[in-house]
Amino acid sequence: MPQKEENQLVKNLPLIAGILGGFLLMINRLTTPTVLDSQARSDALGVILCAMLLLVSILLRQIESVPPQSVTLIGEETIEFANNLPVNIKTELAWASHLILNNTVSKSIIIYYQNQILLRRGILGYSKTINPGTILQRVMTTKKPVYLVDLKHYPGKVEFDYLPENIQGLICLPLNDQGAMIIATNIPRSYSKQDEYWIQGIAEKIALTLKM
Repeated sequence: MPQKEENQLVKNLPLIAGILGGFLLMINRLTTPTVLDSQARSDALGVILCAMLLLVSILLRQIESVPPQSVTLIGEETIEFANNLPVNIKTELAWASHLILNNTVSKSIIIYYQNQILLRRGILGYSKTINPGTILQRVMTTKKPVYLVDLKHYPGKVEFDYLPENIQGLICLPLNDQGAMIIATNIPRSYSKQDEYWIQGIAEKIALTLKM
């Protein structure tokens, strides 16, 4: 049975059990000539349990999570490397960015190192310069990544004007203490922990290459 159908069956079990239990209680009550006090108490308890099962079924439908919606990013698709970039570094950056853009929900990637943009790839904003803001400076100073999984209500995103203005999520990872890899997506809350660890591993590999 497909996973979706299994989940639907599990979600419907309280509803089915509640309706079936209530029906059986009614049949039992109608076919009993003399209702004893003990049976009346049992019937009352059964009615309460059936009502609770029906309530659980209703609540499950109300709290079912709505998957985050993607948006069409405002920007232009491009791939640009810094001039005079050594062939081995250019190959490394091309390989790393290709993996990230094709194997995650990422749509934009910028690699900034030693006050220079080494790579712009994917759907990007129209600005081609970076003036490091608070977030980017913190990432480079502390050497710790920043994960902004839902930028809808986050005012700090204005510093990333070189990315599409309607990006929904952002990951900023340090490259030693000299720069950062900035990745953006068009879907909020879309990066899994596995994605984050995998992208961080690629960033560490890039940082090692640039340090050599």
